[in-house]
Amino acid sequence: MLFYETLNLDMASGFFAILDDIAALMDDVAVTAKVAAKKTAGILGDDLAVNAEKSTGFVSSRELPVLWAITKGSFINKLIIVPVALLLNVFFPVAIKVILVLGGVYLAYEGVEKIVEYFFHPKHAPVPTNAQPLEDNEAERTKVKSAITTDFILSIEIVIIALGSVLDENRTIQIVTVSIIALLATIGVYGIVAVIVRMDDVGHSLIRRSADKGFLSKLGKLLVKSLPIIIKVLSIVGTIALILVSGGIFVHNIPAFHHLLPTWPSIIKELIFGFLAGLLAVGLFKVVQMVISKIKGKK
Repeated sequence: MLFYETLNLDMASGFFAILDDIAALMDDVAVTAKVAAKKTAGILGDDLAVNAEKSTGFVSSRELPVLWAITKGSFINKLIIVPVALLLNVFFPVAIKVILVLGGVYLAYEGVEKIVEYFFHPKHAPVPTNAQPLEDNEAERTKVKSAITTDFILSIEIVIIALGSVLDENRTIQIVTVSIIALLATIGVYGIVAVIVRMDDVGHSLIRRSADKGFLSKLGKLLVKSLPIIIKVLSIVGTIALILVSGGIFVHNIPAFHHLLPTWPSIIKELIFGFLAGLLAVGLFKVVQMVISKIKGKK
């Protein structure tokens, strides 16, 4: 009898010890996640601006399906990036910087290409009112793919920054903290984007319910009128964000760039380096396109 009582006491104390360890781990993770969230706040803001811009421009009936397709792609991106980043940090940490720099070149190209398109190819075909479903609409698929690719690069930056904030912690805290930040980044960013892209529908609903009278009607009209302005602003901010993020990657990961212009504000340096890298990338891409077209023309 005494043996069973002792055994039960040992099991109970072991169970409570496990609970105590879990509670201590959660406390540590709460602290590290808060620190990581602060350090990634800037890039999360850029991520929001970029993805909000990329998730707009569709007919109303396609906005949420397109956004859901991009969100699913973002989740898959995180599922790939988080374990790869954690493994590379252990076995081949230099690869992380190489991946970041290559991603920075892509982001710079995306941002500068938008500027070039705006000034040299300002006219675009209107979005058809009878847009086809996602699987049958080539333009829609292309934009979704571009959004997911850009999300992939921005997700790498978010994960690496989050990981960098917990390098002194044990592996368990690193894994849990980075996973939480990756999950919050996806849910938070695309949740806010969903609210933005549906502003006009909410506005029209308020106008109808209020019979176009009173405060709700005025609020609805404000939402409807504000959406095009917000989208335009996000388009501009998103383009600048792409260039700034790429420039920041170069400044923080390439020593030669880091020590250039030491007295200049960091944001100016990042904008300059990002823009110049984007110009080079766009120019190189155009040259490659011309060479390929000439080769095809000779065949």
